[in-house]
Amino acid sequence: MGARGELFTTQIYLENRSYFFNVKENRTGDVFLQIVESKNRDGVEADRHQIAIFAEDMQKFLQGLEKSLDYVEKDRKQRQKAAKEKRAEKDAKYGAGKKVYRVKSEKGEKTEKRADDGIKRTGKVIHIVSKKSTDNE
Repeated sequence: MGARGELFTTQIYLENRSYFFNVKENRTGDVFLQIVESKNRDGVEADRHQIAIFAEDMQKFLQGLEKSLDYVEKDRKQRQKAAKEKRAEKDAKYGAGKKVYRVKSEKGEKTEKRADDGIKRTGKVIHIVSKKSTDNE
């Protein structure tokens, strides 16, 4: 038995989170699974959360987890199907492989093409504040 009653440990590292799956035994001999999530912020371990599932409850826990995973997979497939249908509608309307750009306009205004006046318009607005010096000072 390892330190603090650990029988087995495995880790998963993600971008800013780490997950630890620890199988432990407490002082009375009960075996349980401890799941620990550790979030890192700016290189410093900031948040740490854990849950414990005892051996007699693991089957129910796994059933709930499997139902959740099935739902996530089903939802992912539905979203992919909807995205494909939307893409097919767009391709049918505008032609395959073409990008559609929208021009922003004020409410109720129709957008018209402007004559090329040599000014590059980026859409950014720059506010200029003039400072007038007064001779009265």
